[in-house]
Amino acid sequence: MQQVATEPRGGEPGGEELSLAERAYRVIRDRLVMLEIRPGAPINEEQLAQSLGVGRTPVREALKRLQYERLIATYPRRGTFATDVNITDLAHISEVRQELEPLAAAQAARRATATDRAALTALRQDLESADPRRYNAAELMHLDLQVHRAIYATTHNPYLEDTLVRYDNLATRIWCLFADRLSDMAGHIEEHGPLIEAIVAGEPERAARLARGHVEGFERAVRDAL
Repeated sequence: MQQVATEPRGGEPGGEELSLAERAYRVIRDRLVMLEIRPGAPINEEQLAQSLGVGRTPVREALKRLQYERLIATYPRRGTFATDVNITDLAHISEVRQELEPLAAAQAARRATATDRAALTALRQDLESADPRRYNAAELMHLDLQVHRAIYATTHNPYLEDTLVRYDNLATRIWCLFADRLSDMAGHIEEHGPLIEAIVAGEPERAARLARGHVEGFERAVRDAL
């Protein structure tokens, strides 16, 4: 039986700090985000609980949060399903991210602690070693999520962090859907290097500019792939 993972990812705490419900939430969330649970697929509480090695109560609590985050939907007399991925949502998601991602990057540059800078520097080293010839698309996308979540955590603003994690999750689902059509996924990931440098160096204006360009480039790449 697969147990719920406890490793920290991005800026999120791990290990004993997390409740069973929180751990279940994060694992199910990332399965939905990475389309390991396909859009439109039915959600079975009992099967999820068995696969995670937890009871149904933590899974039920996790699913309530995921419904609020638009990753699952419940229909009367039909059941619960992973939400569809609609390209028509891209403009709405990008509209929010184009305003909040630069804000988060700037605040991270202003507020990063020594621990934050060390964690971001380690992630930058991971980016430099992420040879696209050895990494598949899913691994690159996991690394992208990790970097984004670490930057959001470095804002030390839990409301901004939670909001951006939700929108980045929705954007990543769109990216996963079109991954096989995107020509330069590795280049998109490499853009994080200069952004991390700006945050670690404490340069909020540069960080904000790079973050906005990153979001705009993502939307453009997806639209070009259509």
